[in-house]
Amino acid sequence: MPTLVIENNTGDELGTLLAFLEAQRGGVRRALHGLTEEQAASRPSASEMSLAGLLGHVIDVERGWVQRAQGHDLPREEAIARFEKAWHPEETVPALLARWDEVAAETERYVRSVPIEQVFALPPAPWFPKDTRVSTRWLLLHLIEEIARHAGHADIIRETIDGKTAFELVEDAGA
Repeated sequence: MPTLVIENNTGDELGTLLAFLEAQRGGVRRALHGLTEEQAASRPSASEMSLAGLLGHVIDVERGWVQRAQGHDLPREEAIARFEKAWHPEETVPALLARWDEVAAETERYVRSVPIEQVFALPPAPWFPKDTRVSTRWLLLHLIEEIARHAGHADIIRETIDGKTAFELVEDAGA
């Protein structure tokens, strides 16, 4: 899992964006490195977030945005229920990580199969501008932003659990 993305100077924008996305996924993955299921499910900070719940959430977010880009919209009530359920996963951390590998592979397959300028509609929600369309490029940048935000949360939660910092985890995990 890379921690620093170096542009390869080939002008491969898509490859660079995917590398940044994978680097952010790595931050979340490393926060779970070496924890027990009980530790991963614990909520040691002022927040209600657990590392397992945060993992479930980022998997659901990535999958949901790619499905939306593919034209597969969920009814609002179903989307809200899925959002809430993701924060309380019933799967083990290894099972969640394996599922994230599948979601990540689907993300890459999809974004490599369409033009980066291809657009899709944002869902109707008070926090999105009405009738707005965004590109595949926006999708990748948004996923990078979303997962990076939660990688920061994961760092704080992990450090609260056992004092390990992101840099220690990079060394411990060998990446």
